[in-house]
Amino acid sequence: MGFLGFLNRSQASEPVEKESTATTPSEGRTPQRPLSPAAGLPIEQALETQLSAKDAPLLAFVLGGVASMGGFMFGYQTGQISGFLEMNDFKTRFAACNSQTGQCTFSAARQGTIVGLFSIGTLIGSLIAAPIADRIGRRLTISFWAFFFMIGTVLEISSSHVWVQFAMGRFVGGLGIGALSVVVPMYQSESTPRMIRGVIVSSYQLMVTLGIWLAYMVNWGTESLQGSQSWRITNGMSFLWALILGIAILGLPESPRYAYRVGREEEARTNMARLYKLSPNHPIINLEIQEIQEKLDAERIGGDHPWYEIFTGPRMLYRTVLGMVLQAGQQLTGANYFFYYGTTVFSATGLSNSYVTQIILGSVNVGGTIAGLWLIENCGRRKALMGGAAWMFMCFMVFAFVGHFSLDHQNPAATPQAGAALVVFSCLFIIAFAMTWGPIVWAIVGELYPARYRATCMGLATSSNWLFNFLIGFFTTFITGDIDYLYGLVFAGCCFALFFIVYFFVIETKGRSLEEIDTMYVLHVNPINSAKWDSSQLMRDGDGLVNTDDLYLEAGGNRFAKDEHSAHEMIPSHDENAPGPSHTSHADIEKAESSGAEGHSAL
Repeated sequence: MGFLGFLNRSQASEPVEKESTATTPSEGRTPQRPLSPAAGLPIEQALETQLSAKDAPLLAFVLGGVASMGGFMFGYQTGQISGFLEMNDFKTRFAACNSQTGQCTFSAARQGTIVGLFSIGTLIGSLIAAPIADRIGRRLTISFWAFFFMIGTVLEISSSHVWVQFAMGRFVGGLGIGALSVVVPMYQSESTPRMIRGVIVSSYQLMVTLGIWLAYMVNWGTESLQGSQSWRITNGMSFLWALILGIAILGLPESPRYAYRVGREEEARTNMARLYKLSPNHPIINLEIQEIQEKLDAERIGGDHPWYEIFTGPRMLYRTVLGMVLQAGQQLTGANYFFYYGTTVFSATGLSNSYVTQIILGSVNVGGTIAGLWLIENCGRRKALMGGAAWMFMCFMVFAFVGHFSLDHQNPAATPQAGAALVVFSCLFIIAFAMTWGPIVWAIVGELYPARYRATCMGLATSSNWLFNFLIGFFTTFITGDIDYLYGLVFAGCCFALFFIVYFFVIETKGRSLEEIDTMYVLHVNPINSAKWDSSQLMRDGDGLVNTDDLYLEAGGNRFAKDEHSAHEMIPSHDENAPGPSHTSHADIEKAESSGAEGHSAL
């Protein structure tokens, strides 16, 4: 109990008044953080040490699990299409058939369009999701796009012999999946208690892998059936997942942060209390509400924030581009090459049932992602991403050369050793991806941006993921038709480049608060030595943590100032009684940068 128990007893005897939680925006300033009697820490840090994941209520885990159904839908859609492309009835209906031999095959253009239109839809959906979520709320947005996705599923199932209808159904479904890929992680990060936030957001990728695995399993069970049920059963189950998400999410509370920002303060406090399983006036809830108010005050002091500030804001061009590169890099590792075309690729290895091979890959993917949830919090982001890139580079080198030079393309059964090698190194690749670039990229992008730009930047970064998802899905059939397995060298080269991109540009964020991460980017902390950077020198010098949510842009958008009374600021005001906010100069920010650099001589 300790300090938390003392606060609970104090709360019982002296209820915390709502008016004490934060100052109003009209006052032009926000209160300094109170310090804990223990070690001079900010009081919210002292409170947080008293809470652990086991203190989180069931409702918080249910919220995370239900919302993650959006990731499950994404994975299920990704996993099912590769199996469809090998099913006899599906090929008879939608492929080009030779009237003399009766053999039906997909042309590279038709197969690429069926696969790729889904990604075009997700690209568009990810770009339009954030404005809708800001207008009608996170919860209603998720429900809307889940039901919208069902329209695409109906178009697919009702397709008879017109492949364009099936492809357009995938496009419509892609709009829903793309929107959900932005709003679901946003809803989870804004709603779940801080002590389980990282695990809940990372579990989105776990649900993606579970969706892929289940699609493989259902395809394996139905591919031997006669008629359209071989693929329509698998396809129709997509409708069920969307229905579950669309209805269940309506029974969960709205994001407290969204509710507060649109003026529903009582709802925000009540929802946050339910998700922490505390009373609405508990000190932890008061501090969370105060933090939200402080961010709102800082934003309103700076006036409107147009979209282009994601490029002109303090260190924002660096972070916006980095997020896009990392999300594109997740695709350029080559993982979806196996997920989209796994059945087709392994049917060329001489294996009796390539659907079984896909189940193996899917199972490895799920197991690796579970291990990745441990890795992300224990080994650090940078080490994991660099190690994963190097591992995947080696796997693709072997895959490409063995597939091109050792496999008998005319009679794969004649070279069983080469076929087995392809399966083994595919599994090793999937392990590396599932443990590193699969879940960790989502976590880094969620940590990369300050609150005022987060929705827009996450939408833009996610759209780059879907853009390269489409490019790989569409052009793979053309490229493999010309260079077969040497296509793996393209992905090997991308993994090689990603190793150095992480080394030189990605800051280590393990164990740091979002405000501290923001400070590191604002102060130009060297990524190579970022794991050793210590913010305590800034606190000892009285400068506080410089973070973007306490800054606003001056005229021209290329300089920034800081409200002296914003969160974490400890520099005394020139005139405490002067109306409106007073501001430090650009030189004051540079002073903080200098203090930060002195705090760690290695930088």
